[in-house]
Amino acid sequence: MQYNFDQIIDRSGNHAAKYDERKQKFGREDVIPLWIADMDFRTAQPIIDALAARAQEGLWGYTARPASYFEAIRGWQKRRNGWEIAPHLMSFSLGVVQSISAVVKLFTPESGTVLIQTPVYSEFYDMAEAWGRTVLESPFVEREGLWTVDWEDFEEKLRQTDLFLLCNPHNPLGLVWTPEELGRMAELCMRHHVVLFSDEIHSDLLFHGKRHTPVATLSPEAARYVITGISGTKTFNLAGLQASTVVFPNVHQKQLFDRFWQRMDIHRNNAFSLTAMEAAFTQGEEWLEQLLPYLSGNFDFVVDYCRNRIPKIRTQAPDATYLMWLDCRGLGLDDDALRDFMIHQAGLGLNEGRSFGRSLSGFMRLNAACPRSVLEQAMGQLEAAVNRL
Repeated sequence: MQYNFDQIIDRSGNHAAKYDERKQKFGREDVIPLWIADMDFRTAQPIIDALAARAQEGLWGYTARPASYFEAIRGWQKRRNGWEIAPHLMSFSLGVVQSISAVVKLFTPESGTVLIQTPVYSEFYDMAEAWGRTVLESPFVEREGLWTVDWEDFEEKLRQTDLFLLCNPHNPLGLVWTPEELGRMAELCMRHHVVLFSDEIHSDLLFHGKRHTPVATLSPEAARYVITGISGTKTFNLAGLQASTVVFPNVHQKQLFDRFWQRMDIHRNNAFSLTAMEAAFTQGEEWLEQLLPYLSGNFDFVVDYCRNRIPKIRTQAPDATYLMWLDCRGLGLDDDALRDFMIHQAGLGLNEGRSFGRSLSGFMRLNAACPRSVLEQAMGQLEAAVNRL
């Protein structure tokens, strides 16, 4: 079927955090919300149909997880990424963030350290610090909008580290790591005996001919070392259903992880996430193949608009995710003033760059997963505000 990503869907008042939390997040309810990482698009019709049929049953008791659930995930990973996952090493989790939290708790000492590469998804800070761990930052090197690993600093920080959290592909920079880059990171982690967790939640959202490389597929050694978090929630806009998968390198680590959640009696899907995930991974590919070029067109629109009409704000089309990193340093505002400017002058709800790296200043993250007309309005408001400034 043909999907219409230009359709405007009113999400206000239906408990969508992106909309209903605007007052709490930005102090006003009329900003265009381009912040939290979900999409303003209806998901694939087979998922909707499967959930509707499940709802019509009217019975949603305790839900057993059939073998077909993990088989659907395994089939997807094999088709898309050439990754043959051993089913006995797969665990259910509520989400990749919750998986990170558990990995920090279970696989680092109480006085331990967690290494991240900044700028990066702010939950990497939060989940490490929630358990009292020290966060080490290895900042990327930026030259003319291009961000690369500082390998010398990265290895030096690894010597002080218990756990490395890798964002693969990268949020918010939209980087797709090459096999060579991933291999170097994995080899250094193994050399310094650092646990490597690879967050691969955005691995289906790739553009410009890029290919995703699961770290666990790099070599037999990597497969026996890395822990991987995957999910279809970003791919198919299902984050509210809360379901992800963790792939472990050995049975011992999987057992520790499973026991952690079982102590809280968290080990089942809810009735709807089970149904949605199976439908997504077995019947959702057509929707995804139509979504990707639409998102790519959104990126191009924002890039061209900034280049031609708001040159003080620089950005580029990401190779992965649906998130764009805006360099607003040309506006000459400090971070507090930049936040106020975006909210009160431009009427936009964006993520502040400083939440992705504590030494960063002058950046914003924009979620481009919305109808083109919404982006047109947002960019028009931003242009008018910059002109007034």
